[in-house]
Amino acid sequence: MRPRRTALAGALLGTLILAGCGQTGTTATPSAAPSDSSASAPASEAAGFPVTVEAGNGKVTLAKKPERIVSLSATHTETLFAIGAGAQVVAVDDQSNFPPEAPKTDLSGFKPNVEAIVAQKPDLVIVSNDIDKIVAELGKVNVPVLLEPAATKLDEAYEEIAEIGAATGNKAKADEVVSGMKTAMDKLAAEAPKDKKLTYYHELDQTPYAATSQTFIGQVYGLFGLTNIADKAPDQAGGYPKLSAEFVAQADPDMIFLGDVKCCGQSKDTLAKRPGWKGLSAIKNDQVIQLDDDLASRWGPRVVQLAESIGTAVAKAEAKG
Repeated sequence: MRPRRTALAGALLGTLILAGCGQTGTTATPSAAPSDSSASAPASEAAGFPVTVEAGNGKVTLAKKPERIVSLSATHTETLFAIGAGAQVVAVDDQSNFPPEAPKTDLSGFKPNVEAIVAQKPDLVIVSNDIDKIVAELGKVNVPVLLEPAATKLDEAYEEIAEIGAATGNKAKADEVVSGMKTAMDKLAAEAPKDKKLTYYHELDQTPYAATSQTFIGQVYGLFGLTNIADKAPDQAGGYPKLSAEFVAQADPDMIFLGDVKCCGQSKDTLAKRPGWKGLSAIKNDQVIQLDDDLASRWGPRVVQLAESIGTAVAKAEAKG
């Protein structure tokens, strides 16, 4: 059993990102593509209950395999379908847009409504934030809740997928997904050129908020030997500092990665219009990379796709250098 995790900074930033951005991801990771194989799951898995999972809200015991799951987290919706639990999912929140067949509703993970959730008759609810004490409120009406907070490192992301697999009776498939993710991430890291010691800036939104190397997203970049300019921000703000335009201009990163493309229309051209940014090396050398907002803000199975995008950009930058 692992210790209880709160991942408060990551959860709050996840809320900030998703609340401010439209989510429209549509691609699937080759190593862990969302699929629904729960119908053919071995009977032994269904019989492996009761099961106790150590989640962010402590030990959660499920007497039987849940058949009516409600997900209030876009990340965990992706995980549920990736591990073959799709047929067990009866409702997902308004931010869950992948995979397309997920039963999207107007339920909110940011303003959870106990009555609306209970109306779905869930035997398991999965959340990434305990907003308005939703865990305790659902507990009052005997609805089991699995709190899996925003991951602060890759190992936590892997743990959460395994935990959701155990809680839903899909442990074998979840372990397979995690194994595939680890293999793919290790391969990408091993193949990444690291000769140029490139610096980068990852933009969460145009405020601009960034993410340091101590965050989940920073760890992904760390696989490629990049140096994060946000690590020298005067106020680290729990790993998500608000940078000044002057700070970014002075740091002059070799590469800029944008996680606010679909939500906020950011691009190399919009960056060039910011005061003092037109002459930035990343802009002049065409090293502004537009990421998929969803992939850049979720910590589920498709993080492999995010890493692939970063790896491809780094390889091109190294080749140009």
